[in-house]
Amino acid sequence: MTEGNVVFTKSKKFAVRIVKLFQYLRNDKHEYVMSNQLLKSGTSIGANIAEAICAMSDKDFLAKIYIAFKECSETKYWLDLLYETSYLNNQEYSSIYADCEELRKLLSSITKTTKEKDK
Repeated sequence: MTEGNVVFTKSKKFAVRIVKLFQYLRNDKHEYVMSNQLLKSGTSIGANIAEAICAMSDKDFLAKIYIAFKECSETKYWLDLLYETSYLNNQEYSSIYADCEELRKLLSSITKTTKEKDK
């Protein structure tokens, strides 16, 4: 069910980037608090999308997608904070932030489309 699902594929690739960023922040920058929060929220996006794909109803689907959307927003917050406190340079930040924003837009579109379908 996940094969060919664009948002699932993008969220999984994003989660891999988040894990690698977490490792970099821990090992090279010795940052432990924000990196942990980033790991939790950044990997939760894809996990909730995976759950949504197996949803039992449209209402269940929408709830899981909305949680993924909220986790994506939280991830953007941690990325901003890591950048503004100089743990990430502009190049590191811009690249992963763009991926996060793309996911957020996809999830926003999915929630809007699903809500309209239910009307």
